[in-house]
Amino acid sequence: MGAGEDGQRIATAKQAADHQLVLAFGRLQGAANRLEYILGRAIEEECGISHLMFEVLLILGRAGRPGLSMKAIGREQVLTTGGVTRLIDRMEAAGLVERTDDPADRRGRLVRLTPLGEETTVRASRVHVENIRRHFVDPLPAAHRDRFAEDLRILSHAARDALPRLR
Repeated sequence: MGAGEDGQRIATAKQAADHQLVLAFGRLQGAANRLEYILGRAIEEECGISHLMFEVLLILGRAGRPGLSMKAIGREQVLTTGGVTRLIDRMEAAGLVERTDDPADRRGRLVRLTPLGEETTVRASRVHVENIRRHFVDPLPAAHRDRFAEDLRILSHAARDALPRLR
């Protein structure tokens, strides 16, 4: 039976709510939302930064020096230009990042980690890794962990490839 035929068998709201694929996706989404809340809260409480700030610190850490443009940060985080600007303004005020001239573009500016941003990234990552282990890895049977990680990679890449390119 094809995917379209399977969907055609839904005739009531109860059948829709109880459909195996709808339930499976709902569980994935629910787990992701709850884990994001748990892990994000821990970073906020223990490191004083939001989960979104932490994600930007990681993006900048991965990029290294000289840094990234605001546009590149926005693409990585799927944020609007205004959203990136406000977030970077807050991070700059907190001493986590700095804006510098782009050596490749006289009019451009790059964002990079400050020493405090580097230190905060390391501290928050230690907290984050321990909480990922506790809440994301440890509940899974040991024999399933590698396969699960690979399946998540496949799903992530497939979803990324299905999205239209954002500009």
